[in-house]
Amino acid sequence: MSADNEYWFCLTHHQVEGVEGCPNKDRLGPYPTQAEAARALEKAAERTEAWDHDPAWHDDAEDE
Repeated sequence: MSADNEYWFCLTHHQVEGVEGCPNKDRLGPYPTQAEAARALEKAAERTEAWDHDPAWHDDAEDE
């Protein structure tokens, strides 16, 4: 992915930005399209939900 087609979702301003935006520490990405960057929070929530129910990553304290 080249810098010309990189899009980021800014966690401070809740909007899609190009390369020249807020510091990377304050955003998610890069994404190849503006549409994908706009879904960044939704995608992160989907991934978290999947990981929460993935037996390979499930580490109950009861198993210790």
